[in-house]
Amino acid sequence: MPELRQLRYFVMVAEEGQITRAASMLHVAQPALSQAIAQLESRLGVALFVRHARGMTLTPAGEAYLEAARTALTAVADADRAAQSSSRADRDLLEWGFLGWPPMVQAPELFDAFATANPDAQMSFRELSWPVETTAAWPADVDVALCFSPTPHPDVQLHPLRIEPRAVVLAKTHPLAERKELAVEDVLDETFCGDHPSLEPVRAAFWKLDDHRGGPARTTTDRASNALELIACVSTGRSITTAPASSAATFLDHMPALVAIPLRDAKPTVLCLVWHAGNRSPLVDALIATARSLGNGPRKLARERSRTPAA
Repeated sequence: MPELRQLRYFVMVAEEGQITRAASMLHVAQPALSQAIAQLESRLGVALFVRHARGMTLTPAGEAYLEAARTALTAVADADRAAQSSSRADRDLLEWGFLGWPPMVQAPELFDAFATANPDAQMSFRELSWPVETTAAWPADVDVALCFSPTPHPDVQLHPLRIEPRAVVLAKTHPLAERKELAVEDVLDETFCGDHPSLEPVRAAFWKLDDHRGGPARTTTDRASNALELIACVSTGRSITTAPASSAATFLDHMPALVAIPLRDAKPTVLCLVWHAGNRSPLVDALIATARSLGNGPRKLARERSRTPAA
């Protein structure tokens, strides 16, 4: 029976396609990672990778093993999450996850109303990475998270809070940087920043306007996996991206070489609360009840959409 460590190592090497990058992502030495993969192959009695000068590719046996390894790791993560969620509920603790700005900035009305209605509740906060693989895998270490346009998944619940227009973020040196407003057709053929292949694919494609293009964008060879890597890529002038209007404004605070231009006819993005369907925390239930009491939810979303120009 392989160790969980070996499964995690195997999945990372399969996703990265080479030992060097995988070792960097795992924060382990390359020789130790190579040895762990060799030991796994020896234990199984099959070759999982084909080694070549530019990296490693999966054999047919490796492809089958990758699917099974991901399933096993997900099952372990689910078990861990259930135990941790129960422990937090026992301690009257709500752990918020977020991307970028924390909940008191992204959803101040909801945060204040919940804190007022639940004065004895303890809260902690964790900045999360961008969603990887599936939406279900993303908020595993928290009770509830805030995310713009998460991809629906049967194992998670989504509650919409508000909609926002998207903006185009690009370098001041870009030919489009002087425009006051852009249309989708103005940027569909532009080069977008490439992202890491482990990112949840539907959400990653949304920010490259694949929902309007009907296919993948032309991208750089970058493998951005967080906002800092993304804006560093865009700031070179070689690529563009889109972002929620509020997030785009924060980029400008940190990167004066960038501009954010309203994208007038793109489908808007939706800020949502995200939590696992199996989470039985009373505080999560209380938070959702608070959101509904403020009028946040599908009906408000429908009203806001009706006031948004059609894409």
